[in-house]
Amino acid sequence: MAKVFTIPVAPNPKSRKGQRKSDPRYVEGQRLLVEAMTYLAKTDPKNNRDAVNLLSEHFRTQFRMSDHP
Repeated sequence: MAKVFTIPVAPNPKSRKGQRKSDPRYVEGQRLLVEAMTYLAKTDPKNNRDAVNLLSEHFRTQFRMSDHP
């Protein structure tokens, strides 16, 4: 059976990352997806329902589950 050894290391406060800065490309991408869904829903809501659902699903999974700018 293998033994696990841990070597304690004191935390270094200087190695911590600073505050997050928002990436303008990330915010712009979210805005474009919302505009596309709005446009599709206004032009022909019945025929574009599947497209709006696809974009909505992408928006919810890609931008919420891995939410980091």
